[in-house]
Amino acid sequence: MRRLVFALLAFAAFGQERWTFAPAPDDFREDAVLNLRYLNEEVAGQSGFVRVNDQGDFVLGNGEPVRFWAVNTEVLRTLPFAARPLWRRDAPSLERHAKFLAKRGVNLVRLHAFLNPKRAGQAITEIDTAERDWIWRTVAAMKKEGIYTVISPYWANNMRIRPEWDIPDSEDAHALLFFNEKLQDAYRAWLRALYAETNPYTGIPLAQDAAVAIIQLQNEDSLLFWTVNNLKGRQRRLLGEQFYQWVLRKYEGDFEKARANWANNRLAADDPANGFLDLHNLWEYTQNRTGGFSRRLADQLEFWTETMRNFNARMTRFLRGELGCGQLINAGNWKTGDTVRLEDIERYSYTAADVLAVNRYYTGVHLGPNRTWAIMNGDQFTSPSILKNPRDFPLNLKQVRGFPMMVTESLWVPPAGYQSEAPFLIAAYQSLTGIDAYFWFSTGDDEFSPPQSANGFLASQQKWNFANPDLLGGFPAAALLYRRGYVKQAEPAVVEHRALADFWNRRTPIIAESPSYDPNRDSGDIAPGSSVRTGVDPAAFLVGPVLTVPESDPANTQVADIAGQMPNDEIRSLTGELTLNPKLAYCRLDAPKAQGIAAFFDPGTVYETADLSIRAAHDYGTVLVVPLDDQPVRESKRLLVQAGTRSRPTGWEERPAQFTTGGQNFNGAAVANFGRAPWQVVTPDLQVTIRNPNLTKATALDSNGNRLREVPLEVGDASVRLTFPAGTLYVVLE
Repeated sequence: MRRLVFALLAFAAFGQERWTFAPAPDDFREDAVLNLRYLNEEVAGQSGFVRVNDQGDFVLGNGEPVRFWAVNTEVLRTLPFAARPLWRRDAPSLERHAKFLAKRGVNLVRLHAFLNPKRAGQAITEIDTAERDWIWRTVAAMKKEGIYTVISPYWANNMRIRPEWDIPDSEDAHALLFFNEKLQDAYRAWLRALYAETNPYTGIPLAQDAAVAIIQLQNEDSLLFWTVNNLKGRQRRLLGEQFYQWVLRKYEGDFEKARANWANNRLAADDPANGFLDLHNLWEYTQNRTGGFSRRLADQLEFWTETMRNFNARMTRFLRGELGCGQLINAGNWKTGDTVRLEDIERYSYTAADVLAVNRYYTGVHLGPNRTWAIMNGDQFTSPSILKNPRDFPLNLKQVRGFPMMVTESLWVPPAGYQSEAPFLIAAYQSLTGIDAYFWFSTGDDEFSPPQSANGFLASQQKWNFANPDLLGGFPAAALLYRRGYVKQAEPAVVEHRALADFWNRRTPIIAESPSYDPNRDSGDIAPGSSVRTGVDPAAFLVGPVLTVPESDPANTQVADIAGQMPNDEIRSLTGELTLNPKLAYCRLDAPKAQGIAAFFDPGTVYETADLSIRAAHDYGTVLVVPLDDQPVRESKRLLVQAGTRSRPTGWEERPAQFTTGGQNFNGAAVANFGRAPWQVVTPDLQVTIRNPNLTKATALDSNGNRLREVPLEVGDASVRLTFPAGTLYVVLE
């Protein structure tokens, strides 16, 4: 009896009826109803290297446009495989992983690696050969399934400078790669070892392998982020000496001209007599400075930007010219200390290469002793939703006209509880705005991940993993609509032309992104606010693409009628296919070949699209309907109906909690029991009416896309009504 009472209490805490999500391993049956492998090439790179067209979009080697549905993976990163007490006992399979991803619509993976030497006694020019072997193995496995690869080989956060390498005063490697020539020489040696040597798993060097689509130069580092303030000793001196030489070049060899322009603005450590100028703290760029002080800040900002841009250009030439790499190059993917004043400048520094990127997560507040990497009992958290607060949507990004834009790491970060909206929203708005790739972060399992320990040892739950029923389970319909172009790209909502002088003087742009937050890199517990206001409503990001054009005349700036797209608390896309209503907490997609709703459902509301009527009595979720025969929803003879709700581990319990952080009060929750495997998924209480006379049969599919059972379908003269069955994410109507 006590066991029954406990089970009922846990059930009540979760809130609604549930079904158990514990899928069998995919057997990759030939008769699987849902298999998107056909969207990929037979072999990745078979027509040549991925390129960028005149519009700034990706194309295959043969010029065919390509859209990438992308993930980060670290499957089988370490060999030999060593089981951990609280993780799986058998080794994952790279080959199975590649087949599993391709089946669900993935055609691009990112390998976030740390190629730098790590063993004691290694020279700075040596590499971690195990990391290289993992990259080589993964490229080969993905290639066979038509999946391209992005390689991220270096992260300053993972790099520790050893005393014997003679880069003094610099255990922390942040910012060094942009200006320290010794580290740059070592970095070139690492790249040569990775790209120029033959990959034994393919028989050719990566430099010649068109299955590698993009090379990232470095991950999450910038001279415009707070870590630049940590430069000290001889490394600070080195950068300050380079600044002095830059000043002399700008002022025609006469430092007194610079001093006069700066109205004699000085720092205590300045030593121009010995060729050194100290650096103002990055914090000064968040403030309103005037006069000579502001002019010195402008010169320092221009120097920092030119230093990064020149590094990106040199490394691009090295990869192309010396190593013969045929891939596209992405210079960076980070952010700055001030989203309004500095973000456009950061992106401008990337334009020395081919592709732009940013890492941007969507997260609530999460407080706890291991909150940067694990979910523990007692942790406090909030569960935000883009449906209620679209300002923080990860795709609200300023793109540079003519350059592809990627989000190379992102996730609706647990323990926040509203995740199934994510694939729906990403697929729809990525299509609308033309953002070229969004990478879900991350997985170490070859298929779905069960609820499990964050590191295989600590009693906890994973935090940074997309391979759950809410996210990975929502891939098929979302990937299909995005890759087939079922949602139209809009004309630009904003095209802002900006002069470089406006960059250096930190003039406010007409629109800015909201600050993002990363618990591993940012101080505090929440994203910082900004006191700077811009002129264009940030809802423009949800109306159409927002573009910047650097080195241009601001008089050419163009802005659509944003207010005209916002009647009655709604935000409507310029195409008319997307409507987001944060007051009523729903997003409606209504395109000829893709229709659906993501919502906090009102049980008394019928949500309408051109060809659907949707009623739901459960609290939250998504419904997405797409054709499997490439025909409009109202004419299709094979439709996929995909429904997502919410999932939690078995035994998960949370209780209401109030807490204060960052000067703000929050009504959130506290983890009372982080639970165990398997996942428990809220059963949808859902009816979908489809106005299509061609449909007569409904079949529920299992999580691997195989036929599970026929389900009742009410057939009328010109429509059918489906009561979505328990125990599945997918139903096919024929």
